[in-house]
Amino acid sequence: MSAAQPSSLPHDPQSTGAQPTSVRLMGVQARAAARVLRSLPTDRKVAALHAIAAGLRANASAILAANAQDVQAAEASGLPEAMVARLRLDARALDGIAADVEAVSRLPDPVGETTPPSTQPSGIRVSTRRVPLGVLGVIYESRPNVTVDVAALAIMSGNAVILRGGRETVRSNAALEDVIHAALREQNLPAHAAQVIRDPARERMLELLKLDDLVDAIIPRGGAGLHRYCVENATVPVIVGGIGVVHIYLDPSFTHDPADVTRAAAIIHNAKVQKPSACNALDTLLIHEQALGTLPDIARDLHASGVTLRADPPAHAVLSAAGIAAEPATAADFGTEFLALTASVRTVASLDEALDFIATHGNHTDVILTRDDAQARRFVQDVDSAAVIVNASPRFNDGGQLGLGAEVAISTQKLHARGPMGLRELTTTKWVVEGNGEVRG
Repeated sequence: MSAAQPSSLPHDPQSTGAQPTSVRLMGVQARAAARVLRSLPTDRKVAALHAIAAGLRANASAILAANAQDVQAAEASGLPEAMVARLRLDARALDGIAADVEAVSRLPDPVGETTPPSTQPSGIRVSTRRVPLGVLGVIYESRPNVTVDVAALAIMSGNAVILRGGRETVRSNAALEDVIHAALREQNLPAHAAQVIRDPARERMLELLKLDDLVDAIIPRGGAGLHRYCVENATVPVIVGGIGVVHIYLDPSFTHDPADVTRAAAIIHNAKVQKPSACNALDTLLIHEQALGTLPDIARDLHASGVTLRADPPAHAVLSAAGIAAEPATAADFGTEFLALTASVRTVASLDEALDFIATHGNHTDVILTRDDAQARRFVQDVDSAAVIVNASPRFNDGGQLGLGAEVAISTQKLHARGPMGLRELTTTKWVVEGNGEVRG
């Protein structure tokens, strides 16, 4: 099949659900492909991504037919509508995925960047060179766009990747893999640069997690349960991310001007409502007790958008007096990542109390809304999270929004990457030493 021409792809679960190749063999093939990719010139990688984008558009009918089968099976199995929505593709979404691949092709290629050499007293010249990580294992759930996004980022950064999606995406991912493979072959590149584990059995995922002699890093994308399973079972290093509680602290200095109250309401509404299932959506609003009078102005739009507020006693009293429904918060509502139209409200007496609360519950994205520069500086200095934001929505903690073009995941750990992981975060460095016969004394 040419990536530039439409074709009929086999997507019956009986033909694509079974894994024809062992995970270990996939690892061997990925390692061989990685050796080719790591030295590939930028223009060859760009051409491969353009071929993938063209293949997605040319084979849209076959991909969407496979996806429709996945959606039908998901609905029949009782999968929640929110997950079905993440699974569903249409022509516009597929064209958007192709456009995202093209956008990745326009990003600066970090591979090969070299630091200026320095000459040591021994006479040797030393520098560092940026190189791909090697072979990635990416485990994710019901978003078929991740299959293409991650494959594009891996190829552009010179990495091979083994992808394991959720069982609900088996047909969609098989169709996408077929297109990617055809595009790579068209460019005379190894198709095994991007491979999908088509068998959804957990045993196959476990095999991938223990493939430490062939896979360099595991990157899970999903809920806390998936991350915990990977950490507890992997012998391959795991880059953990995408989970964590998001806080916004509303300082009283941001409520003196009615225009600021309007801005605060808009930021908080965007943080919770624009995409409530995202990992960078608001979970807990920390509001200074001196700013409680503005809470009804902030809560009205949230309530109108269907947000359930779970408020501590001071905040609950203010909302009740204003005629805004809220549920009494319990201890479990603080430190919880809701991933839904639910948010908790906690009253604090000072910035110190807010910082202590975030230190206990935060690590992902934390925001301060303030007009006090000293408070902002202290918040940025003290909060130890993947992203710290002043006077803007936490939804900006995203690879595309931060100028990375795209991301594999948002890492909330400190090794080897932190925050959105784009092309540069899929690379590492090696030392290059040049000499002229020097020996160590």
